[in-house]
Amino acid sequence: MPPAVHSKIAEKGWILYDGQCGFCTRWAKLWTPTLNRAGFAVAALQESWVSERLQLPVEDLLSDIRLLTPTGELISGANVYLQAARRIWWAWLFYAVFSLPGFNSLIKIGYRWFARNRYCVSGVCKLDPDR
Repeated sequence: MPPAVHSKIAEKGWILYDGQCGFCTRWAKLWTPTLNRAGFAVAALQESWVSERLQLPVEDLLSDIRLLTPTGELISGANVYLQAARRIWWAWLFYAVFSLPGFNSLIKIGYRWFARNRYCVSGVCKLDPDR
């Protein structure tokens, strides 16, 4: 069970990121206030309640950013960014463009590349997840 948070914050679900990735951790800290206002709570995939709830092997669990909806649906990868953008008024155009067939493939390809290389990006940029 996710930790108790104000119901308005987790109204749209939990965005779950890799807390061992410096880039992901910085991204989460930067965007948490905006995501909270849009109805999303934010947590690291490494939190104990996440693995208990999702029942995924660790290597699968950490392979993607995730969105756990209030109904229990699990959305992964680039689709998490699209769902979040859809709920933020000034990011709605990003959602609209990258939901189109050709652009949707583009964001998914870009996301897959980044997800595979995120530790390298974090290391080159010297982004420590503990900061």
